[in-house]
Amino acid sequence: MVLPEFRSNDSSSVSVEAVGLREGSEGKIESELEAEDARPLIIKRYLEKYKSPLAPYSDLIFELSEDYGFEYYWIVAIAQQESNLCKKIPEGSHNCWGYGIHKRGTLGFDNYEIALRSYAEYLKREYFDKGLNTTELIMGKYCPSSNGSWAFGVNQFIREMETGDF
Repeated sequence: MVLPEFRSNDSSSVSVEAVGLREGSEGKIESELEAEDARPLIIKRYLEKYKSPLAPYSDLIFELSEDYGFEYYWIVAIAQQESNLCKKIPEGSHNCWGYGIHKRGTLGFDNYEIALRSYAEYLKREYFDKGLNTTELIMGKYCPSSNGSWAFGVNQFIREMETGDF
């Protein structure tokens, strides 16, 4: 007895064969299918769509969010709000988040990997560890002079990643 073939959205298929069941007999087939986590792919596709120089670091962005215990979309959504995903940054800074950029100087990094590692640690330490875990709460410290547009923009980019509507 062969059961129907199951298809997933990515065109892969799984066939299940019932072994040892006689025609007309009752049986129970148990199967466990594991789906791959889509979040790293969402990050990659989002960054690629917008031709971000961060695209090669999509796996690292996901790993850092997991390691530091915050949602996968924060690093990307804030970079989208602050620098159009690193396309509008101080030359040679690799700083896509506007953090440490002020009238006294510009915080710069040798490359995007170092910048990402530094920024993920900074987000956790200065925001999430202090209970600032919504765009509105983060905005109050990150850019206190914003009229709400910063949180609105970051929320929009989070929503795009969460819904896949980009």
